[in-house]
Amino acid sequence: MSLKILSVVGARPQLVKLAPIAAALGAAGHRHVIVHTGQHYDADLSDVFFSGLGIPDPDVHLGVGSGSHGVQTGAVMAALDPILERERPDWVLVYGDTNSTLAGAVSAVKLHLPVAHLEAGLRSFNRRMPEEHNRVLTDHAADLLLAPTEEAMRHLAAEGLAERSVRTGDVMVDVCLRIRDTVLARTGGDLPESLPEGLPDGIDPERPYLVATLHRAENTDDAVRLGSLVDSLADLPVQVALLAHPRLVARAETHGIKLGRGALRVGRPLPYAGMVAAVLGSQGVITDSGGLQKEAFLLERPCTTLRTETEWPETLAGGWNELVADPGALGPVHWAETATRPAPDVPRGTPYGDGRAAEAVAAILAERVRR
Repeated sequence: MSLKILSVVGARPQLVKLAPIAAALGAAGHRHVIVHTGQHYDADLSDVFFSGLGIPDPDVHLGVGSGSHGVQTGAVMAALDPILERERPDWVLVYGDTNSTLAGAVSAVKLHLPVAHLEAGLRSFNRRMPEEHNRVLTDHAADLLLAPTEEAMRHLAAEGLAERSVRTGDVMVDVCLRIRDTVLARTGGDLPESLPEGLPDGIDPERPYLVATLHRAENTDDAVRLGSLVDSLADLPVQVALLAHPRLVARAETHGIKLGRGALRVGRPLPYAGMVAAVLGSQGVITDSGGLQKEAFLLERPCTTLRTETEWPETLAGGWNELVADPGALGPVHWAETATRPAPDVPRGTPYGDGRAAEAVAAILAERVRR
């Protein structure tokens, strides 16, 4: 049976997840309508992913742009309602934990359209994070919860949502491992000689370097907090390739904080294949991104997460990921040792699946469709 499935996406992590889903839905013969909300309107965070990951161009681009949480969520809902009324898909598929995720779910359920939530059941248990509210509200609104891990399934069961939940594995594994293999085949494994041109100027690939990203509101909105984190990165004894999200650049400018100093070399966000190559060539990762924590784990690079919690507790096993909310409190020596630690000599296992999650999602959507 051929279905019509409408995907609502709007931010960089969702576009990465969209790539294997689009391929799997196409292979299964389903009609796939892609609605891009425009929540991330910067070309580095959006347009480059459609070409770089082979995603079909969006059928609809809402162009909502930036704004407060309320303004952005409301703008997506207002623009999405007539699209959903016109298309009347068998499933509305929403991804992750952004304002676009919540807006897509609410718009669809108000129109009595079935909603499936990809990457359901993740919890940080930090109620100050806007992403946490988006995850919880979307899970409780959706009809089908596509959970990536056993831990996510346990969270959903604890909230009374077990009957709607199915473990699929993580579609990020599908795309990350595919791109990893492509990068390694292209470079012959000689990564330092083949690093992407988009890495920041001044990074010497012949010497150890770390990949860093920083964008969450809890780390960037407060001037003292952001200044302390930038100081800690700048003081590290190895090169730090800071791939600067537009939010970080804007907040640093507002707060009068200089990013490009000390160990820090500032560059633009990379296309996904470039990011994978950069991580593979690195000594490790420092981030507050949920997705990059997991990608570092999959690519066997140690990660230091600048938060008090993680949605991906599986990455903490064996020391592959360490939570450091306040690098300054560790002291310069301990902080440097943590950030530059070698990869653990312990097996990682496969808590996120075998790289075929998108196929499982396509099959489950066909099995659970509600006419």
